[in-house]
Amino acid sequence: MRPRAFDLARLDHGQPSPFDATLVLHSRHVRIRHWRAPPAMDHLARNSDGDELMFVHQGSGDLFCDYGHLAFEAGDYIVLPRSTMWRIETAEPVVALLIEATNGAYALPDRGLAGQHAIFDPGVLAVPRIDDAFRARQGAGDVTVRVKHRGTLSRVTYPYNPLGAVGWKGDVYPVKLNLRDVRPLSSHRYHVPPSAHTTFVADRFVVCSFVPRPFETDPGALKVPFFHNNDDFDEVIFYHAATSSAATTSTPG
Repeated sequence: MRPRAFDLARLDHGQPSPFDATLVLHSRHVRIRHWRAPPAMDHLARNSDGDELMFVHQGSGDLFCDYGHLAFEAGDYIVLPRSTMWRIETAEPVVALLIEATNGAYALPDRGLAGQHAIFDPGVLAVPRIDDAFRARQGAGDVTVRVKHRGTLSRVTYPYNPLGAVGWKGDVYPVKLNLRDVRPLSSHRYHVPPSAHTTFVADRFVVCSFVPRPFETDPGALKVPFFHNNDDFDEVIFYHAATSSAATTSTPG
């Protein structure tokens, strides 16, 4: 029960599947894994235990899922609803943080008086598209799906590519958000608490993004975080770049 620092850069070996990614921290409600992805996954992944949030720390590539094709790059959050089938192909070596909402789901936080456009406008959320790149990967041939259910892995093999959607409709689907589209709340006279930077919420934890912002300008304002202790949550900080931190998640103690 003391603060610890983990140097995830020392995890330099790749894993062929997100389910092989190194488990860093976990509780009953969240699992945090570090993944060095292969150049191209040779199977589809399907997590039946909860929504998956992938934060792309390094690299770029393409994600193909039940809903279509989604290009991604460093700084992207990708929310994958529970049981979504997906795979990636990388254009540059990809290092990602995977945050599973075990037995739960992700949602956008209530912005209160700041309004629904605070932090980021929901209009910047990108969704998969059924485009030529997606259609080009459809067709015959065996395709294996690795399924995780209650922590146990199984395999299902189809004699065709099950990612054969021609359209979709609904309000549960993957979304992508890049850190550059996050506009943090600022105050000239008052230091804004960390909870104001909440990006996604789950059943028993939240994910915040701390991005560069102007210092408070009032001469009497507190310009650095005040000393505090969190009696409600354990706090985990993942450093994405030298001058900022991202994909910060607070989990129940």
